[in-house]
Formats: sequence, structure tokens, C-alpha cells
Amino acid sequence: MTLPSARTLCAIGFAGCIFLMASALYMEHQMGMDPCPLCVFQRVSVIIAGLFLLMGVFVSGSRTGARIGASLTALAALSGIGLAGRHVWLQHLPADQVPQCGPGLEYLLDVFPWQEVLAKVLTGSGECAEVSWRFLGLSIPEWTLIAFIGLFVWALLIWRAAPAAR
Repeated sequence: MTLPSARTLCAIGFAGCIFLMASALYMEHQMGMDPCPLCVFQRVSVIIAGLFLLMGVFVSGSRTGARIGASLTALAALSGIGLAGRHVWLQHLPADQVPQCGPGLEYLLDVFPWQEVLAKVLTGSGECAEVSWRFLGLSIPEWTLIAFIGLFVWALLIWRAAPAAR
């Protein structure tokens, strides 16, 4: 089986990231589902992966460009896997072990330095443990985890499809 070009794979991956963000924005603005702080950080990971994939569309004509784009996309996907994995873990905690709800992300960003905001968000809160929607038995963070694993595998495909050195 021959892989499509690295440029084509980057373009398809970028389209996938657009789909993920469009889905998140639809759920927020049309279904009234406000994102928790961990959801916001997962969105940032999708956007960063998407930007690296878009960059890959333009630089993947060379082996080095394709591999740098694939590596950066893989790193963004790994950060998303960590965030989504943490979110799934919070959702599966017994009710008596769920952290209490904290202030919103906007308040945290206004009051605390970014390092402290990051630590508080990764700790999670009660709102992150709520499951407000399921599709085929999986919650949004579980679907997001699957998407990030897919993005990571996609980055590996881009790496493999990088043009041969000349």
C-alpha cells in the first residue's frame, strides 16, 4: 500500500482538526454546553495540532519539513492525550472522590499566574467530572481522547510519508 504524500496527509489532518473544533463550537453555541477548563485546554491542543498540520501543508515538500511538522503535530497530540486522559479519569472517579467545583477559567486567568492556572486546571474540578452528553456510550472527553490518539497515529503516517532525501 502506498501512502498519499505528506502534504496530502497534512491537509486531511488539518481538515480533521477543523471538524473537531467545529463540533466543539456547535456543542457550545447550539447545544448550550459550556466547556470546562480541561475542555478549553483540549481545544487549544487541537488548534495547535491543526496549525502544525497547516504548516506541514506548506513545508512538507522536503523530508526535513515533513518530519518537523509531523513531530510537532505528534507533540500536540500527546499533550491532548494527556489532557483528555486526565479528563476521562476525573469522569470515572467515584462521586465522593470528585474534586469540588472551582472558579471559572476566566477568573483564574485574571487572578493567578499562568503556571498556577495550569496546575489548578490539571487538578480538575467537579464540573470536569460531569458527563453531560454521550454518543454511542462514550462521553465527549472519551471521544476527544480517541481523536487525539488518531491525530498521533496520523502524525506517524506523515513522518513515514515524508519524501525521500535527495
